[in-house]
Amino acid sequence: MDVHFTASESLSLRVEDAPIPIHHYLRQPERLVKAIAEPKLMEQLSDCQFRLKMSPLNFMDIYHFQPTVVLGVWSDSKGTVFLRSEDCEIRGIDYINNRFSLTLKGKLVPLEKEGKTYLQGTANLAVKVNLPPPLWLTPKPFLEMAGNGLLKGVLNRIKQRLLNQLLKDYHNWAYSQSEELTEISNQLPVTS
Repeated sequence: MDVHFTASESLSLRVEDAPIPIHHYLRQPERLVKAIAEPKLMEQLSDCQFRLKMSPLNFMDIYHFQPTVVLGVWSDSKGTVFLRSEDCEIRGIDYINNRFSLTLKGKLVPLEKEGKTYLQGTANLAVKVNLPPPLWLTPKPFLEMAGNGLLKGVLNRIKQRLLNQLLKDYHNWAYSQSEELTEISNQLPVTS
């Protein structure tokens, strides 16, 4: 029996001023991924490709598994960050791994409004899975409610890490970059 689960999450976040505008920070996708992912659960595959192991999940207290997703993450010259799932694997349950697809698409945009900077983002997560026979007798609306809730929880955890970690990392980066630039300019010879 095939079932589809979906979840969406949006984000609007005020960015406090720093010496270097946030769009410069956002042009470094690996910083964003490192800010939202547990370091021990992330592996960088290339400049814009990352393998993320999610925290182990529990579906209806029956199935325990750990999704692993390969994400493509890139940005444009304005600092808009895009992410898209490129591959996925469910570790722990071979039956589901062989009958599972996951699609994640997200976008994070720096916007100026009335002299203030905001980050606005959206993420959409969809899963299609052919359920194992023991779940075929469970009413489909109940399965969909449980699956949609599970995906919403995943997106909410990512959002919370963004809210808690991203701006902290951005400010640390901006101030350290600013200090380095000041040191360099102080070392330059003065010409008259």
